[in-house]
Amino acid sequence: MRYVNILLGVLMVAFAAVQYNDPDGPLWAAIYLVPAAWAIVAAFWLPRVRSVPGAALLGLSTLAGVALVVYYWPSAPGFWRQEIWWNDEEAREGMGAMIALAVLLFVSASALTARSGRS
Repeated sequence: MRYVNILLGVLMVAFAAVQYNDPDGPLWAAIYLVPAAWAIVAAFWLPRVRSVPGAALLGLSTLAGVALVVYYWPSAPGFWRQEIWWNDEEAREGMGAMIALAVLLFVSASALTARSGRS
């Protein structure tokens, strides 16, 4: 799980980095950096994620991720097809929110399933 969390953290940082020329880039960089931070913390300091305050903050972050997915859900039919998301920013933003939520859910799952002895 550690290596997957590292990979997901680096991937989310890369997603944030490519927002530099987007008009709403700072917003999306923040949306991607929150899951990146959680993935890195889960990779190297899992007991902090499993602590009561850490679990509460991760839960709030995940709820915010769910809210973002609901808010940014693409209205374009077949938004997952390349010819749609390649040309439709709304579809790309919705899929970005889904990816960020998926990372948060993975971090939550890795924190819940971690063995007590290894944490």
